Amino acid sequence: MGETRGCAVYSIFLLWMTLQLCCATSSPSQSQTNQGTDVAAPREEQTEVHCSRERSRAAWKIIEEYLMPFMEKQKYQLSSQCRLHPSNDIFRDQEKHKSHIDINEWRCGYCKKIFRAEKYLDQHFDNRHYNLLNVSHGKCLADLCGALHCDFVMNSQSLKTKCNPAAAARNRHLCENLADSCFPINEGPSATRLHEFFLRQFCDAHTCSRARKPFSRGGRKRTSVFYLAISVLVLMFLPLFYLIVYLYQREMKTQTTQLKRISKHGRKPKPS
Repeated sequence: MGETRGCAVYSIFLLWMTLQLCCATSSPSQSQTNQGTDVAAPREEQTEVHCSRERSRAAWKIIEEYLMPFMEKQKYQLSSQCRLHPSNDIFRDQEKHKSHIDINEWRCGYCKKIFRAEKYLDQHFDNRHYNLLNVSHGKCLADLCGALHCDFVMNSQSLKTKCNPAAAARNRHLCENLADSCFPINEGPSATRLHEFFLRQFCDAHTCSRARKPFSRGGRKRTSVFYLAISVLVLMFLPLFYLIVYLYQREMKTQTTQLKRISKHGRKPKPS
């Protein structure tokens, strides 16, 4: 009877050990599945990028507004070797996949998710679409912010900040190198004109003299929303104004005719 009881206890112990072993082997698999579907890939497995998305965005806006219109006028195409070329912006493809639908509504063009602000969409790009960054060339458009006056546009520095002559000289040197590499004067009249334009538009302002300001040649002309609204209202009310003037003149003409008739009938005949 004791031997039978001992065998039963031993069998239960073996069954319990088998169940524990099965659970231990199945848990890692389940954990890996959850990480693959719900958690972003660990940063250790990703190529870390030391590049400011915000400053890269500011640099591209400056290029788009203060350089591109003049290039379009000259029908000039940037070489991919030029650091101002869109392909040298590692965030360019992600920025193209942003949709600003409403004031508090931003949409991801890759997975169609909606976010309340652009900064949350940027975080989403970093966590979910990090693998789509163009990091093959290792260049960062934000590195050109010194030459392109990003701080002037972003208002990240006070205008009363004391000018550093050494920093101004470095930025001017970088700016002139961009002019030489992107618009070589030996490539023809268009390149020569744009080379001179780039120096005046961007490089001349790299000085501690407050007299010179960046973007002296202006930028892309944009139609004011207020001006557009006023134009639409004028076009809407102009026919109404002419209709009112026409009806007023018609009414005045009718009244004048009636007054003449009344005056004619009320006049006494002359005695014979």
